[in-house]
Amino acid sequence: MSDNTKYSASSITVLKGLEAVRTRPGMYIGPTNEVGLHHMIWEIVDNSIDEYLAGHASRIEISINEDGSITVTDNGRGIPVDIHPTEKVSALELAATVLHAGGKFDNSNYKVSSGLHGVGLSVVNALSEEVTIQVHKDGKIYQQEYSEGKPKYSVKEVGKTDKTGTSVTFKPDAKIFETVEFNTKTVLTKMRQHAYLNGGLHFKFADLREGKKYHYNFHFEGGIRSYIRHLNQSLKVIQDEIFYVTDLVDDVNVEVALQYSDDLQSRELFFGNNVLNRDGGTHQTGFRMALTKTLNDYIAGIVTEKDKDMKLSGDDVREGLTAIVSVKVHNPLFENQTKTKLNNPEVTQIVRKIVEDKLKAFLDEHPQDAKNIAARAMLANKARAAAKAARESVVRKGALEGGGLPGKLADCASKNPADSELCIVEGDSAGGSAKNGRDRHTQAIFPLRGKPINSEKYRIDKVLSNEEMADLVRALGIGIGELIDINKLRYHKVIIMADADVDGGHINTLLLTMFYRHLKPIVEGGYLYLAQPPLFKVVFGVNEVIWVQNDQELEKLLASRKNQTPKISRFKGLGEMDAEELWQTTMNPATRTLKRVDIADAAEADKTFEVLMGEEVAPRKRFIQAHSQEAELDI
Repeated sequence: MSDNTKYSASSITVLKGLEAVRTRPGMYIGPTNEVGLHHMIWEIVDNSIDEYLAGHASRIEISINEDGSITVTDNGRGIPVDIHPTEKVSALELAATVLHAGGKFDNSNYKVSSGLHGVGLSVVNALSEEVTIQVHKDGKIYQQEYSEGKPKYSVKEVGKTDKTGTSVTFKPDAKIFETVEFNTKTVLTKMRQHAYLNGGLHFKFADLREGKKYHYNFHFEGGIRSYIRHLNQSLKVIQDEIFYVTDLVDDVNVEVALQYSDDLQSRELFFGNNVLNRDGGTHQTGFRMALTKTLNDYIAGIVTEKDKDMKLSGDDVREGLTAIVSVKVHNPLFENQTKTKLNNPEVTQIVRKIVEDKLKAFLDEHPQDAKNIAARAMLANKARAAAKAARESVVRKGALEGGGLPGKLADCASKNPADSELCIVEGDSAGGSAKNGRDRHTQAIFPLRGKPINSEKYRIDKVLSNEEMADLVRALGIGIGELIDINKLRYHKVIIMADADVDGGHINTLLLTMFYRHLKPIVEGGYLYLAQPPLFKVVFGVNEVIWVQNDQELEKLLASRKNQTPKISRFKGLGEMDAEELWQTTMNPATRTLKRVDIADAAEADKTFEVLMGEEVAPRKRFIQAHSQEAELDI
């Protein structure tokens, strides 16, 4: 078989300068959605934090400007502006326009750096419509502007100053990003995290957009101990003294803080050079090894004859644990540019030894805390056996009973998960309408009777003793807990369909808690959705029907049609709709509205679930009081 297409040197595309970044942005910042958009800020902030870690900065300011651009300013040394000896252009221009050009490759400039690859500033420049950089240095202000990564002019002096530092203003390119609208809460959450990790560093934030005008300051002298208190403020702690250690071994700085509560969940955050490593890495491995060994050694000296053979697992010692592990190394080995995993092999044993030695001493010096922690882990060990039996029972029962599908499930004909949806429908009446109105080829219906169990308050064995939850797990097909295999998920859209009222909101929250705590891979994979059923049916004239989701939309509609008198019906629940109405408003892919559930920030999501669904009443009361003005009333 011949191919007439000529394949020669002219067929090879050469991407010069920053063209490669604009062509393949995902290689440098991850997805071009909100995640990648906000990652742009932290690429610049990381450089400013490096100045702080090097002892040259004490303040970082971030502002969202009126036009939606971002300005990041520090009071560090300022990017060098003199002419590079070999490249013959300003060092500032090199840092902003050339990948892997920066001061991070020489340990004499930065002993610790989160901006490992030297691509942060240049990538932000490449992916922005406009960038302006000002450098305050040596009594002068230097400036250079860029358009889509290309300099508009050479670096020039634009004024005098008695300050030092760098200011970077950038406006992300709307041709590259799905959205260029920055989220205030997302920025503040990350800023607070950085302030905790760098105790003593001052952060200042301003949102100057029309209708917003927010100003915040963050400064925590207590560092990661303050972070632990923040994460545990809605929990009942069982350990009075927070364990804390900081040490330097072989040029690796290790900082660890931990505290136990009576909660069933664990909260562990691992940082490498101030970057959150969501997938852990070698510091996570070393910490967990040390924790498990130290607590096993401790209980060996206190257990009764009956429990003498008890061996605590990693899961046992992490139940109820809140821990932060932060390491700083000269040459961090991250798995990729988004730095989700730390791979430095030497870090494992360094962290392990430091934590083992100091935690053993802590347990000896704080006997009551030690007893409480040990009792907590031993209880978890005994409960784990019961939970394992419950999980295996669900899977085993599913395997033995007609392919594992519960009788209440009205399955779809398609066996292709990518085409299939599972609609979890509140109530028998709505479930009946959904079964009659659905697309039987792609839509499966699981009717939910009554309110689900609160998964925040009970272990998995108790949750699975609830028939509704056990049947739901079997319908999904992935197992639960240690037995989860997300590749076995039978539906790539799992849709919670509850009424558009307070009770429906409560059911949504209970189900979201179940998925977040025990079926998290479904949420992380982007498979979980919330249906958005209408609250009103508005009829103009004989047959013009408009479905309205809430009171605010109804007000707008009536204001726009004030010369007409409509007939308005308010639905109390999905069960009031017939099959055709439910299909048209809530289930028809061509007309429905779905909200995908994601975890923008796992630590904040975890904290919110604990506040809203946990045992402690006081934090929930404070949360309601603080956010009452944001609530939508259902009258």
